[in-house]
Parts: sequence; structure tokens; C-alpha cells
Amino acid sequence: MSQTPDVTAADRRIPVRSCANLRDVGGYPAAGGTTTRWRTLLRSGSLHYVGEAGMDKLASYQLRTVIDLRTPEEAEHAPSPAFGPGVVTRQVSLIGEGVRDLEPRLDAVYRYLIDQRGDAIGSAVRLLAEPGGMPALVHCSAGKDRTGIVIGLVLAVLGVPDEVIAADYGLSAEYLGAGAAAVLGEVQASTGLHGAGTGNLLESPSGLLLEVLAWVRSAGGGTVDGYLLGHGVTSGDLASLRAGLTE
Repeated sequence: MSQTPDVTAADRRIPVRSCANLRDVGGYPAAGGTTTRWRTLLRSGSLHYVGEAGMDKLASYQLRTVIDLRTPEEAEHAPSPAFGPGVVTRQVSLIGEGVRDLEPRLDAVYRYLIDQRGDAIGSAVRLLAEPGGMPALVHCSAGKDRTGIVIGLVLAVLGVPDEVIAADYGLSAEYLGAGAAAVLGEVQASTGLHGAGTGNLLESPSGLLLEVLAWVRSAGGGTVDGYLLGHGVTSGDLASLRAGLTE
């Protein structure tokens, strides 16, 4: 059996107070012997407590796009800081009304997102592919679930091996630690996810992301590209992602 790949790196986790799950997805092996670019795509949880020092740190990445995957209610409850000129913040709520009827299980929530919210996922991916959109930061409340799915599909487009994508997703449990409960409690209050602050919703098991990739490929005719193409992403968008995020 293959061992879980070591996806940690000295400069992957970005040290910003109150943003425990802020990190860079650079340095991963991708298609054709390339690697994902450092300082080009970041992932995070909520940024509302980032503070002045944290904003200075983020400014060093020269961000052009911030994609907020939270609901309008979450964004109102925990507003993100105002970024400087040249940074465009776009909100794409990945959660729809149907989530309120789900059982409080990660697999149920993720399956719902893949089956019912594909157009929203496609919108987020398409924004990343816009000309001049990089460097970019994608975030939700915990930086674990909605962010994990969008980042996971983008990495798959780049040809990053599934086991590496899953291991990157699994870092959230390590980085969030005890803070995950408080963050997911906020999500519960604003989205109606019953029991969202307890049980397996606090976890980020790598095996679940492998299941997500399998669901996506099944829905997309065997490929992640096919799934995204079926939800508003163009072949040009996919080419743009590969050109901008690998080297």
C-alpha cells in the first residue's frame, strides 16, 4: 500500500494570526513533469479577524482576486476586510437552500454540492481562470469544505495526483485544530446546517476527497474536465488555469 504523501512544506502554511488554515497550494507535482506555482493560489478560512499585520502579509502576495464561497449571511456576519486597489472580491455561494434538509454528515453535504451545486462550483473555477485574475485566494468559513472541493477540482485539472489532492485537503484538520468547532458553529447559525458544529463535520478525512473526485468523474463522463465543462467552464478556461498555475 502506498503511504500518504507528505504535502507539508516550510512555506506552505502562511503565518497570519486568526487564519490558521491559510496556505499556499504551490509546489505540488502536476501533469507533464510540471509543478503548481508558488504564491499564485492560496486557500483559507474566513478573513474577518486577519488584522493589520495579516493584511500586510497578504499584500505581499500581490493578490488580484479573492473568491468568497460563503453565503451572503455568513459574509454579513463575519465581513472580510477591504483589500486595496487592484484586488477584486467575488462572492459565489456554494451552499443552496437544499442543504438545510441534509443529514449532518460530510459525505451527504459534499455529495449535495457535487450533484446540485455544480454551476456554482463552475462559476468559482471560471473566475480563477479570468485574464489577470492571479494571484488569487479562495476561502469560505473554515477553509475546509467548500474551499476544499473547489481547490481539489482545480488541482485535478492541473494533473496533480489524487493522493496529493486528498492529502492537501487533509491538512485542514491539522491546521484548524480546536478552532474548527467555533468556525463550524458560525456556519451552522448562518446556513441552517443542523448539527454543523459537532461530529464528523469537524473532520477532513483524505479518503472523502478521493470519493469526491470519483463522484465528479462519474458525473463528468470520466473526467474532472468533463464535469466542469458541463457546468459553465470552457476549454479556454481550463487551458488558462493550466498555463497560470503550473510551471
